[in-house]
Amino acid sequence: MTTVAELPAGFADKVLSAQSTFRTVMDAIARPGSVQRITAVAGTPAAMMRGTAAIALTLFDHDTPIWLDSRMSATADVAKWLKFHTSAPVIADSSISSFALIGSPRELPPLDRFAFGSNEYPDRSTTLILQVDSLTQGPALELRGPGIDGTAILQAAIQPHDLFERLAINVALFPRGIDVVLVHDDAIVAIPRTTRLVARGG
Repeated sequence: MTTVAELPAGFADKVLSAQSTFRTVMDAIARPGSVQRITAVAGTPAAMMRGTAAIALTLFDHDTPIWLDSRMSATADVAKWLKFHTSAPVIADSSISSFALIGSPRELPPLDRFAFGSNEYPDRSTTLILQVDSLTQGPALELRGPGIDGTAILQAAIQPHDLFERLAINVALFPRGIDVVLVHDDAIVAIPRTTRLVARGG
């Protein structure tokens, strides 16, 4: 049983690290497909990558319901860490979550199990945080959309392989939809609901 004293630490400097991480997340959203590195290092439970932990420490609070996939919820460590450091409630119903932490993306549930928001409040949707194998090596993905000058090439090892095909549902749903943040170690890539897959390379 993990005690509070045994929980991994959060940011060494809460204010400066949170500000730095927030800027990094905003830069990633403004430039979809670009790899952004989070310099602030946070202590993490075993299932969480450093980027995921930093985002949680920066964006989660008591009004932010969080859903954890099977890997993230395999032990109580992640939920305890989130509660201690962010006060964010961990919930069982993914359809009302603000964020979903996906530690095993191969087992990503169908997107209709998450919140798409409403036409009046499109921001009341679920943002998926997917931990992936690499954001610098793997098949080349050509992306297009707002914030991208022409096209952007993302070379990454992403599961599930059909993630962007699934995200095509955002076209019909807009302005509702699902936003995604890909995480590998301390690097992140934002895939807002307006970003589209143009082509897939080898």
